[in-house]
Amino acid sequence: MFRALHIRNYRLWATGAIVSNTGTWMQRVAQDWLVLTQLTDNSGVAVGLTTALQFAPVLLLAPWAGAVTDRFDRRKVLITTQLLSGLLGLVLGLLVVTGQAQLWMVYSMAAALGVVAAVDGPARQAFVSELVPVEYLPNAVGLNSASFNAGRLIGPGVAGLLIHWFSTGPVFLINAASFVAVVFSLTRMNRSELKTQERPARGNRSARAGVSYVRSHPEIALIMTIVGFVAMIGLNSQITTALMARLVFHKGAGEYGLLGSVMAIGSLGGALLAARRERPTVRLVIGAAAAFGIFAILSALMPTYWLYALMLIPVGLSALTMMTAANTTVQLATSPAMRGRVMALYMAILMGGTPIGSPLIGWVGEEFGARWTVLVGGIGTLLVAVAAAVYLQRSPSLQAAVAAAGAGPAVKLPVASERAGVTGTPESAAVARKEATRETAAAQVTDAA
Repeated sequence: MFRALHIRNYRLWATGAIVSNTGTWMQRVAQDWLVLTQLTDNSGVAVGLTTALQFAPVLLLAPWAGAVTDRFDRRKVLITTQLLSGLLGLVLGLLVVTGQAQLWMVYSMAAALGVVAAVDGPARQAFVSELVPVEYLPNAVGLNSASFNAGRLIGPGVAGLLIHWFSTGPVFLINAASFVAVVFSLTRMNRSELKTQERPARGNRSARAGVSYVRSHPEIALIMTIVGFVAMIGLNSQITTALMARLVFHKGAGEYGLLGSVMAIGSLGGALLAARRERPTVRLVIGAAAAFGIFAILSALMPTYWLYALMLIPVGLSALTMMTAANTTVQLATSPAMRGRVMALYMAILMGGTPIGSPLIGWVGEEFGARWTVLVGGIGTLLVAVAAAVYLQRSPSLQAAVAAAGAGPAVKLPVASERAGVTGTPESAAVARKEATRETAAAQVTDAA
């Protein structure tokens, strides 16, 4: 379960990441509570708009962010993004502490953080492949998710207590300080032990190559479609838990923060199970999405606060299983030279669905009640999973691509991408043979169909 931690550089990364992740989750809780209770009169739309502004740049800047991630040293890119994120957190914290914060300022800071996150996200995802050998990548991705959700487990609870004792301002300042841990870990790494970053061929560094690559890999395209729809309608727990805690169960900041921590128990369990899994599959992504939809529907029907909190454990478990399986499958199916741009598209779809869905979810909460914000997400996610399963069952070429994707990591680009000018060096002859088998199998099935 923890084999990637045997590598020193990865240990440094994981240590800094868990500190930063905890601070990030603390700020997310504080930001939503600040908007919901201090700057507005329990406005779900305002909370949704804040979330949308924070995640919209991830969607809009994905092409540019992916090109930056593939072209420049990812370690240096991450140092820059972490310093900028810390600076923005510090400014927002000082505005809140001094009583100068206004709603438009929070909107502006959320948008600025989104711009930084647009570059940080794909760089962070792709950098893991430089820290560990390819056979350790599923484990490393699973442990990354465990670190993220350990922060999610600790952060909301701590934030709730700090908000109760001192208000929201100090929470933003603590988050600003947490980015120092990541910068320290990045500067302490042994650069000679990092895997050489494969550069894209000259003249083929644009995001269009990434889009073409995804289109030539139907299993990646299917995963991104599922993740995009679920992110848009289902993964809005920042809004839904705040509305449920405040408007349905009439609880305060401490109980709201506790809901995030309880949900993270399931998420952490899902991440640790993912770390043990040798090779995730597309079918696992579909199954986990269906389970998430079912558990979300059940949670919306819970009559008491504690039953709702208890139901968030399987909600978190299934959601994290889906996201980790999707992340790992996409990374393993992508050539190293294209990984930055493909992961930028993946992050844009995962995070970019939120600005589309969160204002809608906020409006549903105001018009029909907080429970419907959860019901809409659960029912929509279940329908998406069923549609994906039916499509997979009826598409022989997609079945061949999915079956071949489970054979091993992709290290050689398909012929269509090679013609576009993207090159990749196979990491072993065995893996190259598996990729060749994949293309042959897909062609045979297509011809038979």
